[in-house]
Amino acid sequence: MQNLDITKKESGKIWHRKPSASYEDGVIVKISHGSPGPFLSHTHNIRFLHATFDTSGDRFVAGDHQGNLIVFDLTRNRFQLVQKTGKSCTSLAFKLRRKTEVLATFADYSIKCYDTDTKELVSWMKGHRTAVHSISVHGSGRYAITTSADAALLWDLDTFTRKRKLNVKDNVDIVKVFFLPLSNTIITCFKDDSIFAWESDTLKCKYQLPLPEGQRPQYKAFATTRDGRLLVAGGKSRFLHVWCLDTHSLMRVIELPTKVHVVKQLQFLPESFDGGSGQVVGVLSQDGIMRFMNIFSCRLDFDIGTLEDRILNVDISPTGRHIVAIVESGCIKLYCVSALTAERNKPPPPLVKMATQKSQKPQVRSYTKSQAEGMRRSKTIKTEEPRLPMHVASIKDTDTEVSGLPEGLDMNRLKAILKGYGEYPAKYRMFIWRSVLRLPENHAAFSSLVDKGTHMAWSKVHQDYPIKSRKLLRVLQRTLSALAHWTVVFGETNYLPVLAFPFIKLFQNNQLVCFEIIATVLINWCQHWFEFFPNPPINILSVVENLLAHHDKALLQHFVKHGITTQVYAWPMMETLFSEIVTRDEWLKLWDNIFTNHPSFMMYIVAAYLICSRQPLINCVELSDFEYFFHHRNPVDITAVIKCAYELQNTTPNEINPVKAIEDFNPLTRGQYPVFNKYPKFIVDYQAQEREQIRQDEMDYLHQREVANEIKEQTELRKKKEEAWYHQQELLQEAEEERRRNLMTEEQKLADQRLRLQAMKRELCMREMQVLDATRMRFMEHQGNQRETQLRRLDDELTRKSLLREQETQSAVADVEIKSMELEIQKERLQQELAKESSTVEFKEKLDQDSHRRQTDLAERVSRKAWQSNQLDHQQDSTNAQWRLALADQRKTDLEYQNEVKHRQRLDDIDRKIHQLQISTLQTKSTNEEEAIWDTIEELKREKDIIWEMLIKQKEREGNADVIQPVIQIQSDNSPQQTNEFSLDRGRLVFPEREKELLQHVRELRAKIASDKSHRP
Repeated sequence: MQNLDITKKESGKIWHRKPSASYEDGVIVKISHGSPGPFLSHTHNIRFLHATFDTSGDRFVAGDHQGNLIVFDLTRNRFQLVQKTGKSCTSLAFKLRRKTEVLATFADYSIKCYDTDTKELVSWMKGHRTAVHSISVHGSGRYAITTSADAALLWDLDTFTRKRKLNVKDNVDIVKVFFLPLSNTIITCFKDDSIFAWESDTLKCKYQLPLPEGQRPQYKAFATTRDGRLLVAGGKSRFLHVWCLDTHSLMRVIELPTKVHVVKQLQFLPESFDGGSGQVVGVLSQDGIMRFMNIFSCRLDFDIGTLEDRILNVDISPTGRHIVAIVESGCIKLYCVSALTAERNKPPPPLVKMATQKSQKPQVRSYTKSQAEGMRRSKTIKTEEPRLPMHVASIKDTDTEVSGLPEGLDMNRLKAILKGYGEYPAKYRMFIWRSVLRLPENHAAFSSLVDKGTHMAWSKVHQDYPIKSRKLLRVLQRTLSALAHWTVVFGETNYLPVLAFPFIKLFQNNQLVCFEIIATVLINWCQHWFEFFPNPPINILSVVENLLAHHDKALLQHFVKHGITTQVYAWPMMETLFSEIVTRDEWLKLWDNIFTNHPSFMMYIVAAYLICSRQPLINCVELSDFEYFFHHRNPVDITAVIKCAYELQNTTPNEINPVKAIEDFNPLTRGQYPVFNKYPKFIVDYQAQEREQIRQDEMDYLHQREVANEIKEQTELRKKKEEAWYHQQELLQEAEEERRRNLMTEEQKLADQRLRLQAMKRELCMREMQVLDATRMRFMEHQGNQRETQLRRLDDELTRKSLLREQETQSAVADVEIKSMELEIQKERLQQELAKESSTVEFKEKLDQDSHRRQTDLAERVSRKAWQSNQLDHQQDSTNAQWRLALADQRKTDLEYQNEVKHRQRLDDIDRKIHQLQISTLQTKSTNEEEAIWDTIEELKREKDIIWEMLIKQKEREGNADVIQPVIQIQSDNSPQQTNEFSLDRGRLVFPEREKELLQHVRELRAKIASDKSHRP
């Protein structure tokens, strides 16, 4: 595997010698974009985010989080910077109709097309309101679909215009929209797992794929074969769903290994002579490993990626020869598919085999072992989880004893590998470190330390060690705080961030392992460092000085001659763990050897580095030169340093051997971390108290300064407010004077208007009184006229009655029928009189209503005048008091008038009721008297008949028929007159008396009615 760093390069070669893929991991080249020294505080790594191949498969374009677009040509062995956009790239497409154009989307929701040859912007398209997460290009390269969470847009790449837009509801987001190969069909998947197929020309729905029964799969990734006949989908589950698009049905369900929980990406691996059908699909899961498996046999062929550097996204070339992967560290890894499939594509063994002796030498190579169960009768097919490839596992011998290491490792064989290759394989280095250091992985204990929060000593670590990566800064702060909570001295150690930063940078994705490795280094390789705290470990530095005096006395004398102590030439390398003087690869190689040997081996490394740097150190004479030398990288071969360290270890006499001063390796205990108290407690406590006191003083000072600033701000604000208040008061005084002048003018006008209003009011009141008096006089005159008319009518009636009585007396008091008629006439007249009285009452009621309306108008005028007076009350109190007095007088007068009117109305009502009662009483008496008169007339008639019969009988007896006959004749001619005459003669004394009594009673009633009317107001 070759490494390519393109920092500050716009073009160049991808590799400097012919690449050869490693059969261990299949990586051809690893491309990074950052400084080669990852441990300095100013290190900045530009992370790649996306990469995609073109249609030929010989070129791919990559975009990073700074918006740089870089094209890598594998055929020409060249890379070239296309454009610097300054915006983070979100997706790429390189399979357009014009082979030199690339389509990219950015974090500002824009879509841009660049020409890779001319490096010019071809088009700039906008239309999305959220970030675009995928681009799908039609097979012809003329159309593209860009998909975001809320919309999918169809673009014409010839004119770079938008043709269609697919909108969705607010609660249903789009997961993915893409073209099917070799067709004009668009597949859409929404957040509710519904999958539809649409015609790209008309956007009519062609069909919908059925959802499998059971729990929702929550699809996130899709892949189709090159012939567009199969569709594979996966999501937040351990199952892959395979659909046959010809029949629109679910063909099978594949169960993935137990370690797979989420499927992040799916992509078919093109193979030669498969006709585009595709049988091997790559499944990228949440653990960052992409497993390639056969969807028909369910056999796991190979996998790529590691747990230490996980894969984020992958693209496979259309020819199936290369795989480009973006890993978690921000680098690009280019894989060779032929190297990955070498085990699968091996020819079958020969039929003729030769017997040979068993070889005792173990084979040192990595392999991938996978097993698959046969397919069940149902459509659900379960595959057995493959074992992880283990380089060290292949060299295990049953006769070799396990040296107390986990995972069955052997320290002697590890040392042999390290001696032969100088370092461990990069793929298994982290695993070997964790195994050699025997990390207990105490999750509960580490969680309890982390839960305590940020330690006070490291709350401002970002000020002393500014790191651009916020994630790395958080991990550094969290790890240092956990160390400080574990042991107090680590909160007072000022060089701890520099010591721990290399491991934090290396294990930033696994904080537990990072903490335990640093704790193991502090306990074993930093023994006796804190016995002279806060001073450097004089005892350890004296051991280094003894080694240097024994192996290179001249160099030590040179140091002594110029006053250079171990605190200048040894301590800077030890407190930084060599991270400032070596590169990343050299540091990893160095610590491969340190971890594998006794903890005292680090002192040999210090002495060996000094001896290998002897010549430039001899030339240094100034203290600043020595300090610069031991704080910067120098052209020293680290392999030679390690070799020299081993030589020093073998040739150092026992008297000065550091093994006597340093204890053997002691791993961390399981369950809880050991107690670390090898430091002067009183000094640490004193420093902690002093630090706490300084912190309290600083807090008090900051509080006082904040209070002073607040007081100053409040004083300035109060001063500004006072100035504004004074200015406002001046303006208010001027405005008040102006308003006072205006008010006086208005008051004078109002006084004049008030005088005029009072005069008008007085005049109106006089007119109203005159109108009321005239109305009253007219009403009284009308009442008098009515009364006179009634009296005259009564007099006439009395005269007529007397005349009638005289006529009746002279004509022998008219017969009974005429009397009844007269009584009826009298009754009708009485009714007429009552009608006239009712008309009079109605007329009075109308007058009362008119007076009430006038009173209402008067009350409205009074209320309006009162409102005006209330408005004037605010102007002048004295005028208001006079106005209230006048208004009270007026109201009193009005109330008296209203009370008098109401009193008169009540009297009228009472009189009217009494009159009506009297009339009803008279009517009742008249009716009774008429009935009595009729009864009397009937009795008289009966008596007349009886007398007449008696006379007839008497005359018949006496024989005076001649006399009776004339009488009968007269009676037949004038019967009523004879009857009346007979009745008058018979009851003359009774009838006139009753008639006189009746007439007298009628006269008394009429006189009483007239007198009542005259007394009425």
